[in-house]
Amino acid sequence: MKIGLISDTHDDLKSCYKACEAFKADGVKTVLHAGDMISPFMVPVFEQAKLKLIAVFGNNDGDRVYLSRKYQEAGFELHPGPYEFDLGSRRICMMHEPYCLESLVKSGNFDLVVYGHTHKLDIREEGTLVINPGEGCGYLSGKPTCAVVDLSDMSGRIIDL
Repeated sequence: MKIGLISDTHDDLKSCYKACEAFKADGVKTVLHAGDMISPFMVPVFEQAKLKLIAVFGNNDGDRVYLSRKYQEAGFELHPGPYEFDLGSRRICMMHEPYCLESLVKSGNFDLVVYGHTHKLDIREEGTLVINPGEGCGYLSGKPTCAVVDLSDMSGRIIDL
């Protein structure tokens, strides 16, 4: 099973549409968003793409009550981070700010740890696959990115938008 990863979209609808197109072309059905959506503008993008969305709040997300309501109405999930869950046979931890990141990785409790916040790409294998998909918006780097992970072999790759 392939999943999409994105973070720090900061209301950039154009990049979000591009990411959804890339995810669909790669056979992704579920997307993990590691925070900083900002407002509910992203919800219709993922609805139209018919992608399941699981997200955590970021430090810049605005009206959390309304964001939560729009996610719930769309059948999506939005959680405070860090959020621990199982997807298929894999154990995943997703958060926005990388607090205690290295401790989580060293714990060996997770197959995949996803984070955002720094707007910097990070993809590494340390017994646990660790990925920051960079910034979906590209506002700081000028280079919007996302990632795809194949949960069957725990391989990940970055996609330039």
